[in-house]
Amino acid sequence: MDRRRLGSHGPMVSAIGLGCMGMSDFYGPADEAESIATIHAALEAGIDLIDTGDFYGMGANEMLIGRALKGRRDKAIISVKFGAQRGPDGSWLGYDARPQAVKTALAYTLKRLGTDYIDIYRPARLDPNVPIEETVGAIADLIKAGYVRHLGLSELSAETVKRAHAVQPVVDLQIEYSLITRMIEKTILPALRELGVGITAYGVLSRGLISAATVEGRTAERPFFPRFTGDNLKKNTELVRVLDNIAKGHGISVAQLAIAWALSRGDAIVPLIGARSRIRLKEALGALEVRLGGIEHEAIDRAVAACGVAGTRYAEHQMAMLDSENNR
Repeated sequence: MDRRRLGSHGPMVSAIGLGCMGMSDFYGPADEAESIATIHAALEAGIDLIDTGDFYGMGANEMLIGRALKGRRDKAIISVKFGAQRGPDGSWLGYDARPQAVKTALAYTLKRLGTDYIDIYRPARLDPNVPIEETVGAIADLIKAGYVRHLGLSELSAETVKRAHAVQPVVDLQIEYSLITRMIEKTILPALRELGVGITAYGVLSRGLISAATVEGRTAERPFFPRFTGDNLKKNTELVRVLDNIAKGHGISVAQLAIAWALSRGDAIVPLIGARSRIRLKEALGALEVRLGGIEHEAIDRAVAACGVAGTRYAEHQMAMLDSENNR
């Protein structure tokens, strides 16, 4: 397994990470035994970066990972997001990143995961009611106490990352980035490189849009994601089919093309792969062997420019909550 450092002062991690959200929430029922087997297979393949959020399944995802890592904790680098507030019906109630909430959230996370420290701890979003300095200051306290090893951030603008970094060194920003979602390239990515902050890229497959299922017309509409609705889905399916033709020219799947593209964008970028089964994990691992050259990048760029991407990455009210969309 190739390895990359998260930023200039973060930990060395596997070149791709395993995002575990879909094992407990959002994408329909998942098989727990297969989920645990997939985590074990990832560890055996050399993937050590395991990503979760305390609000995935209202803690169920952390408990699942805790069971999977029992006796294997030293093999994993655990990244946890916190702050999202949810009701018993799964509804979203806002964010809470006050210092006392930060420390309370971590206390429960440690219990659910069955560990005494978290490798990378990060607010899932910017709390509009709490200065980022206060949130980060609380995590700095937890780092000094030994409960957390590194500070990460998620979906923040370049300016907010700079403010956080001035309080406590940031190892990485977790943000959506893919060959059809490139908004970070104008301002955020250059700023992170200047600061020495790495990126863990989620949405590399655009929530499964870039997949064989889409090529075959089997992708169902998802009303909460504009790219998966109505005419947007039809147009985006056309784009994915063009990308699939590029992938077939190299004997790989369109998903492998997308993962290889993300890997090729720089050594400071670590794609998170949301594999829920060992079959999907094996496909993702195959992308590590793919090397894209200038010709392939040009073909991808032409396809994306010609077809365009229909729809925003989140619904309108969710987009409004993203600090990363400010002055991007």
